[in-house]
Amino acid sequence: MKIEFIRILFDFGLLVLIWMVQLIIYPSFIFYEKADLIKWHQVYVKRISYVVIPLLFGQLLISLWQIYAFVSIYTIGSFALIVCAWISTFTQFVPMHNQISSTKFDTKLLQHLVHRNWLRTALWSSVFIWTALEVFIRA
Repeated sequence: MKIEFIRILFDFGLLVLIWMVQLIIYPSFIFYEKADLIKWHQVYVKRISYVVIPLLFGQLLISLWQIYAFVSIYTIGSFALIVCAWISTFTQFVPMHNQISSTKFDTKLLQHLVHRNWLRTALWSSVFIWTALEVFIRA
């Protein structure tokens, strides 16, 4: 199996995931009562990690391997987008999720979660589109 095919699978998985988070999961947080969201959030974070972590690390490792195997605008550019998505995740979203888990949140934080997530949605959408174009141009 070609590495490009595996890469596009990881990129597509993250594309679907981020759009589900953006359009369904994060907006639904606003509809929970605070106590219920706190309970659900603990379950959600644990369960979503089983999906997110393999996709994130798979995409990152393949991207690093592609840079090592063939340096190009595509490999460097897609890696840069992935790094930006990671930075956004760990500097913005992990702290916001920590606030929810520690019960220190309000409706404004939940709205920021949805609003700010458009950046990650754009980043992972761009990564997928760029990979798809690269795969189909090379084919």
